[in-house]
Amino acid sequence: METRFIPSSGTWLSTLLLSCGLLSMAAPSLAATPNDLLAGYSASAGKAADAGRGQAFFTTTHGQEWSCASCHGLRPVASGKHAGTGKVIGPLAPAFNAERFTELAKSEKWFRRNCNDVVGRECSASEKADVLAWLMTLK
Repeated sequence: METRFIPSSGTWLSTLLLSCGLLSMAAPSLAATPNDLLAGYSASAGKAADAGRGQAFFTTTHGQEWSCASCHGLRPVASGKHAGTGKVIGPLAPAFNAERFTELAKSEKWFRRNCNDVVGRECSASEKADVLAWLMTLK
């Protein structure tokens, strides 16, 4: 089982709530930075993130109909469009959308939903770290 984390801006209360599984109910939007989230995912995975693995994960299908790139584009620096609904999706790379990866709960929500669509399960901390590391290289 992977270790969960609190961004560096978290408090002792956040740590306690997270360890009890109550964080999402009590503090749904802890402020973070992409670097905070990357550090946490890497620590949870027990290994350093790899941007090359992240790009490969993002652009490859994993037994499902879509890849991440199906909606976000091969280089997610501009708006994409949901492959099923046609809804416009803002740029995913943090350098092109300052709101991306700045809230732990929101990031976890979208990873959970999108990973279920793309890989048919929740992504591991290692997969999240790799994808985020690649997204952070896009300038």
